Amino acid sequence: MTLPGMWEFPGGKLELGESAQQALVRELDEELAIEAEIGERVDETEYEYDFGVVNLTTYWGNIISGEPQAREHAELRWLPIAELAQLDWAPADIPAVEKIIKAAG
Repeated sequence: MTLPGMWEFPGGKLELGESAQQALVRELDEELAIEAEIGERVDETEYEYDFGVVNLTTYWGNIISGEPQAREHAELRWLPIAELAQLDWAPADIPAVEKIIKAAG
């Protein structure tokens, strides 16, 4: 756990030959046991942490099948957009959270 206690959107590293959308579909299956369709890009952020640089791309998406399960994390939450600002987000995720809240306006 590199950012204990902070909230992050699910996702992870791209594997060789994967698009960002394909990687997200795979990661959502691995981390949450769901099948998802990936929509439009919300935001793209580069953030430098003490442990390295994170390039984060956030997408809108829909669950096609499955019920989210916390396979790799201590906790997961499904919140209305209006409540997203109440969480302690990892710095790289904050710009996307702000854009999602603004889009829901």
